[in-house]
Order: sequence, then C-alpha cells, then structure tokens
Amino acid sequence: MSSPGEGLAEVAVLGLLSPVVAGTTGERLTSDRSVVAAMVRAEASLVRALVRAGVAPVSAEPAAAAIADAEVDVRDLAERAVEGGNPVIPLVKVLRAAAAEESAGWVHYGATSQDILDTALMLVAGDVVRRIEAGLTRLAATLARMADEHRSLPMVARTLTQQAMPTTLGMRIAGWLAGVHDAVRSVRSCVPLPVSLGGAVGTNAAYGEHGPAVVEAFAAELDLAAPVSPWHTRRTPVIDLAGALTLAGESCGKIAADVLVTAQTEIGEVREGTGGASSVMAHKANPTQSMLVVAAARELPPLASIVSAAGAPEQERPAGAWHSEWQPLRTMLRLSAGAAERTAGLVEGLRFDPDAIARNLDHLLAALGEDPGWVVAQTEHVGLWIDRVLAQHSEVFR
Repeated sequence: MSSPGEGLAEVAVLGLLSPVVAGTTGERLTSDRSVVAAMVRAEASLVRALVRAGVAPVSAEPAAAAIADAEVDVRDLAERAVEGGNPVIPLVKVLRAAAAEESAGWVHYGATSQDILDTALMLVAGDVVRRIEAGLTRLAATLARMADEHRSLPMVARTLTQQAMPTTLGMRIAGWLAGVHDAVRSVRSCVPLPVSLGGAVGTNAAYGEHGPAVVEAFAAELDLAAPVSPWHTRRTPVIDLAGALTLAGESCGKIAADVLVTAQTEIGEVREGTGGASSVMAHKANPTQSMLVVAAARELPPLASIVSAAGAPEQERPAGAWHSEWQPLRTMLRLSAGAAERTAGLVEGLRFDPDAIARNLDHLLAALGEDPGWVVAQTEHVGLWIDRVLAQHSEVFR
C-alpha cells in the first residue's frame, strides 16, 4: 500500500486529544491504514473462497495475490467514498484494475459493500480484542498477587464518599480482580467474530446452491466464524462486541476511580509510580494514568449506545444505521484497548502508604469509640472472599 495522499497532515487525527490511546497497539491496529488492509485481505480471501467452493475457476486464484499487492492511497479512497457512501466502492475499482483482465470479474464477485466492510471491521476487532485480553490478563496477574499480599492489611472502607467500616486492602483489590475476570470472560465470548457475506440483499443469489460453501470457505480463509445466515440487519455480533468493550473499559475505570480518590492529598493511601506534572504547580504529582483511564471508561457507554441504536435497522439493508456504527465502534476498540494497556501499567506501579492507611483507620476508630481489636473482628472473615476470588482467577486463566 502506498503512502497517504498529500495534505494528510492537515486533517490527520494523531491522538492529541486522546492520550489514553496515543501510542498504543490498539491505536495502530485500528488506523485507517489497518482498516483498508483488512478490506483488501477480505477481497483477496473472497476470491480464494470462490475457487475453493467451485464457483470460480482455478485460473481466477492469481487475482487474490494481485489485489493483495495493490497500492491503495488511503486518503484518496476516503475522499472518493463520499460519492457512494462507503470506501468499498472505490476500493473495488482499484483492486479490479490491479487484477489481470481475465480474472478481474471475480474480484468482489457476489459480495456487497457491507459484506467487505463488516468483515474488515471484524478482522480489525479480532486483533484488538486479543490485545485487550492480553492487557487484562497482565492486569489480573498483578491484582491476584497484590490481593493475596495485602489480604490482612486493615483499612477504611468508604461508602457515599464517607468513612464507613473496616475492610482490608486485599479485599478491595480482590473486588477489582473479580471485575477484571468478568471483563475477560465477556471479551472471550466475542471471538471468533463472524465474516459477513450475504450479497446484495442477504440471499447470496450469485452463488446459488454453493452459498453456504462459499461462506464457510471465506470464514476459513480469514480464521473467522461462519454465521448461520447473513447478518446485514442482525447486528448481534457488533452489539455484543460493544458490550464487551464497555465492560472491559469500566473494569479498568473502577480501579482507576478508586486510585483517584485514595490518592487525594488528604487521604494519601496510594500514589502512582510516576506522578504527572502540573503546568503551574510544581509541588503536585497528579495521578495522570488513572485520570486517563477514567476518562476512557466514561466515553465508552455513550458510544455503545450509538452502536446499540443501530441494532433495529429496516428491511434487508439499512440506510444510515449501519453507517453510524463505524466510527463509534473503532473509537470503542481504541479506548478499551488503551484502558487495558494503561491500567496494567498503572497497577504495576502503584505505591501504597501503610502509615496513611493506618492514620485514616485511626480516625474511624476514634469516631466510633472502638479499639484495634474491633477491627480484627470486623475483617477476620474477608480472607474467605479473597480466596474465592483467587480460586476464580485460577479457573479463568487455567
């Protein structure tokens, strides 16, 4: 693929306003270039699938290699997408021109634009989901160690922003860990994501009786799942994916939100390994990583609502509903992957202050007129719950 068109720097989004994403693997995997590469891969795989299923002759197969090597100007493709409403239409023209004349007709044969773009987004999403799971796995391993290490360290539990009753640091961390377990299970349930191949109106009319075989071969070529039927207007895969991405981000956001509160100067129970600088107050060490993760977690639910709103489209192919998914879904992939990656690093660098934890607990004891023995009585059972979470950890990652 060639370099983007001239003038791209004037309009490029380079992560300036989304530092939680900037420089992450998720950002790279969801770039416009990566989406175009996935579309090209889908088109090449379709040609091979047509040959495997007996729809296209063997002589058509070299077209797959030819279009895989085609040079595509991403910016030019984006500008030309305006006319037809999606980037697949101009892409097909480029790819057919790259194929030999006698096999060019098999490029995009029997497919529609939605098939290729949906499949490409599933390819991109699959790559990102694997990175999210890797980030959550790294995070969970750290939390499991910390929950066990601090299982008996008493501290103040807070409800409705106020000191409430005693808990232990290990119990709090075990709660974080259980949330990450939920997210890992949800993310895993999404993969493998399905290919999309239904043709103009979801009947695969061009393939006739070979339709199911073509879909199976197409899925096998891309290492994706073969759907039971075309899903142009059955958006379950995308809606489920959006839900998993939201849960992953919010499991990280919960951890970061707790750090933000307990890192406040007046509480001081924890600090990030490297504090962020202030532009005007040199004495501050801001919990910057936690702040970025919380921001990502808050962005995800409204984006998921846009994806969900596209889940009741009209007739066999919708106008506008499908189109509204693209950017929110891509942003969700970036935010969730960024949150998982940042939170894994954040937790590894956390520094707890036992003196501050003890000092705050003394305030609670003074307010209640209790002694340290009462704290032991209130927290002696929490190890049972920590053990349950750690046992679940072994099941999730066995």
